[in-house]
This record gives sequence, C-alpha cells and structure tokens, in this order.
Amino acid sequence: MLTEYSNVPTARGASGLGQGAALAVSWAATEEDVRAALRLRFQVFAGEMGARLGPDALQSGLDRDRFDPYCDHLLVRAVGGPHDGMLLGTYRVLPPSGARLAGGFYSDREFDLGPLHALRPRALELGRSCVHPDWRSGGVILALWSALGQYMVRRRLDTMIGCASISLQDGAAHAAAIWHGLRQKYLADAAWQVRPRRPLALCGAPGSMAVAHARFAPATPPLIKGYLRCGARLLGPPSHDPAFNTADLPIMLRLDQLEPRYRKHFLGQH
Repeated sequence: MLTEYSNVPTARGASGLGQGAALAVSWAATEEDVRAALRLRFQVFAGEMGARLGPDALQSGLDRDRFDPYCDHLLVRAVGGPHDGMLLGTYRVLPPSGARLAGGFYSDREFDLGPLHALRPRALELGRSCVHPDWRSGGVILALWSALGQYMVRRRLDTMIGCASISLQDGAAHAAAIWHGLRQKYLADAAWQVRPRRPLALCGAPGSMAVAHARFAPATPPLIKGYLRCGARLLGPPSHDPAFNTADLPIMLRLDQLEPRYRKHFLGQH
C-alpha cells in the first residue's frame, strides 16, 4: 500500500491551489503518462531524498523497477492557473492480477508476508507515493485516496498493504522512536503480523508515559498519521531498505476497519 517517503513535509512554500488551479485525478492511459509519474518519483526520491537508484535511473531521470509494468499509476494534475497540466502527485497500485504476473508484491522482498496469504486474492499493494514539494498541503493526497477507494470498490477489493518509509539520515533513532511509540496503539492482531527480512536494530525504550497517553509518537510523519487515522494498522517492526536509506514499516488497511468519518470521502458512503 504505502511505500512512500512519508517523512517529507506536508507543506512547503506557496501551494499552487492558491493560484487558481483545481485538481484532476486520472489513471495513466499512455506511456507518457507513466513516464511523467516515474519522472516525478525520481525528482522526489533521488533528487530530494538522496535515494541510490542505480545508473539506469540516473541516466534516464526515471525511478522505475520491474513491478511498474504490472501496476496501475494514479495521477493528480493541476487544472487551470499557471500550473495547468502539471503532475502534482502519484501512486502506483499493484492489483492481485498484476501481483500474480509479477511473482508477488514489492513488499514480499522486504517481509515474510505468509500470514497475509488468505487476503491476497482481494488485496492490492499501494506504493511509490510522492507529491511535488510545492503541493504538500493535503489536498493532493486526499484526491489520491478518494480515487483509490473508488478503484477498490469497482474491483471488489477489500485490503491494502504496503510500506511507510522513514528516513534513516539520522541513523535509526528516529525510526525506533516512531516504532516504539506507535506499536502500543496501532499494532495489528498477532495473526496478521509479519517479519522483516532485513531487521533494523531498534534500540531504546518502548516509549515513555507521555508517549503512551498521546495518540501518536512524537515526530510521526504526517502521512503515517493519515493512514492510522483512517484505520490502518502496523504489521510489525520495520525492514531496512538500503537503496532508499529508509526504515519501511509494514502497514495494512482493511475496508471493513475504515474509520466511519473517512468512509464517505474514501468510498462515497455514509
């Protein structure tokens, strides 16, 4: 579901929404649409976050891997104003049929997903989420989530899985604090918990009393907060992604556990 640089700020600078632009959500229909998504991903992941994407990516300016051809790519563009047509945000969605053709989910490389076997026929993987740095005020993500909910309803899917990434630029201290803080309230039932293939050494106390009484651990990235508010749950401790230099938290959201106040926006239902 959630392979993303969720430590990126949700807002920085003036939002294009204040300059006469609206948002248009669509699914990539052409090769150029897909390339635009891959280009934005490269700009955010490599240019902004310092991910090591390899010589092909550096030469082409595109972030892509072997899963992209099996994914549907969700796009949000500006409509009107000086940024008309500009790509503002993207997700890639790997449906069950695509996962079968690809030989599994991207997350299978980072976690033993055996406990989720029964869910796979109706589960999609959400990944490579990114939003242009000037458009992180929340509107773009809400537009992406609304389109994603409609996608799931049309295809009769009921589960989203993926990873939420936390930068390791300061070592693992930040990731450890978030994991120890969030696990107290947001860890999934034992039956759904998965094991990381590259565990991180997460030292530190499992949270203070102040954290225990707060809804979120201090410095929890905004997008992780958004997922958890919707009803998502952590599936276990993070795995280390050395190429992106991140700690990747496994997350799952089941539609029957979607918080009621988000159901109308996400699914068009009361």
